[in-house]
Amino acid sequence: MTGSVTMAELQLATRNHGMPLETLRYPVTPVGLHYLLIHYDIPVVDPSSWRLGIDGLVDQPVELSLADLKAMPSATRALTMECAGNGRAALDPRPLSQPWIIEAVGTGEWTGVPLQHVLSAAGLAPDAVEVLFTGIDRGLEGGEEQAYQRSLPVEVALESGALLAYELNGSPLPPQHGFPVRLVVPGWYGMTNVKWLSSITAIDTPFAGYQQRAAYRMRQEADDEGVPLNRMAPRSLMVPPGIPDFFTRARTLTPGECVLEGRAWSGTAAITAVEVSTDGGRTWSAARLDSAPAHIGTWQGWRFAWAATPGDHELCCRATDATGDQQPLEIPWNVGGYANNAVHRVPVHVVGP
Repeated sequence: MTGSVTMAELQLATRNHGMPLETLRYPVTPVGLHYLLIHYDIPVVDPSSWRLGIDGLVDQPVELSLADLKAMPSATRALTMECAGNGRAALDPRPLSQPWIIEAVGTGEWTGVPLQHVLSAAGLAPDAVEVLFTGIDRGLEGGEEQAYQRSLPVEVALESGALLAYELNGSPLPPQHGFPVRLVVPGWYGMTNVKWLSSITAIDTPFAGYQQRAAYRMRQEADDEGVPLNRMAPRSLMVPPGIPDFFTRARTLTPGECVLEGRAWSGTAAITAVEVSTDGGRTWSAARLDSAPAHIGTWQGWRFAWAATPGDHELCCRATDATGDQQPLEIPWNVGGYANNAVHRVPVHVVGP
């Protein structure tokens, strides 16, 4: 990271938090350790009066209470969620926004009503092309006052396995995660998963609101139209071995066999390989993958036995998915600092005898 961190960035960093990398040892992230990004303010919602409107191009517009949703067929899915800006702080020059280093990820066990069930019951009109999700939270961004809104193509809304989630890890959603109900879309970056839902609207033209017209687009120049972000790029992260220095987090460990471990995921296809390098990316060896997860986009454990010898080493890991997409060695720069899935590098010092 280059340049001074601004007060605005520090303010964002105190409101939001990443997942400590040692938490990768948990297959499901404890709620308080799951990464968190809050665009505007956390609304206080009375669950007894809250209603979710289903409207627009549907046969049967309806308002649903929390009790109505809980009475519908439910599903529980362990799904990984990653912020599209994860890794932004490593870019040079650094885009000014939430200064994520690499920890903006977590895997929750989400329970709720399949979105397909609610949309099918409402009856989507044939001319509906997208489904728009509106949150209760409001703010200013890019000079525009807005409620947080994102849309999905109809086919994704119906076929992705998306949930209208009201529980996380077996308990009601905490306020910061979208109580009482949020959208969770398997495999898509975190900005897709609208919190504090107030309405779901079927529309006949692509949504042109700020969060899709201006934000979350891959651009090389500020005035480019850019390409919209959607599915998570393949990534693997490593549990830093040994013990950390308090201030720098530099790692120290003793010589001998060391089992390196971590998690890998892709929002597009199954992970087919994770490789580990102990020499800064010059040579690579295959890690052992745990059993494949039930859903695309859910992380998968991996392990690698390393005979640690005294000296300084740079440990690296990289994932490849079934499309052949592999994490790059170098950081891919873009204006917004999005989708930086360069290989995870962990410098370690192995003490002498």
